[in-house]
Amino acid sequence: MAEDTRQKARAIARKHIEAGDALGWFEALYAGADGEFSNIPWADLAPNPNLVDWLEAGRIRGEGLKAIEIGCGLGDDAEELARRGFMTTAFDISKTAVSWCRRRYPDSRVDYRVADLFAAPVAWRGAFDLVVESYTLQVLTPGLRPEAIRRIAGLTAPGGSLLVIARGRNRTDSEGAMPWPLIREELSEFENAGLKNLSFEDYFDSEDPPVRRFRAVYLREA
Repeated sequence: MAEDTRQKARAIARKHIEAGDALGWFEALYAGADGEFSNIPWADLAPNPNLVDWLEAGRIRGEGLKAIEIGCGLGDDAEELARRGFMTTAFDISKTAVSWCRRRYPDSRVDYRVADLFAAPVAWRGAFDLVVESYTLQVLTPGLRPEAIRRIAGLTAPGGSLLVIARGRNRTDSEGAMPWPLIREELSEFENAGLKNLSFEDYFDSEDPPVRRFRAVYLREA
């Protein structure tokens, strides 16, 4: 992401967080972008390669399975899931982001919704064979993450899988600025929420410069 765009996003986030509104900055960011992709720091207009690589490895096949994406942004990852056969629901707390998705993909098979993870529809509980959480936890303040993790875990159906992709750091590393890298111990909360950890990858991606990532898969046993 361009550094000036990143700094603007951080300023918007900081303003809302300091005002006690830790979630309001997402809509402020998208609404203030005036329809310009370049004003959204994570808008690559392509599926997340860390998701694509995992899907290409054939860990799970989409045909006939229900998937949900947390914080869908502009829809690229959700469309990739649908392309691979998943019956996909994708949501974002920003109504502007969801409207943007619908304009970008007017004939999409994805069910795009405006929703708050912390007040998600009851019908979503335990309803999805694949839950994809990519880069959302890292833009939530630390105090919100434990409850967010419980909510995300709760979407996973018996026998279903959860894929988590995030920036990573060691406990002794500086948290830095938003997006805030996670520590591995934070992700252990998914296990406390009733899921079983199947795999955990700690690696540097192919960005320039490379970014340390965590990619973890969890299972809710049937």
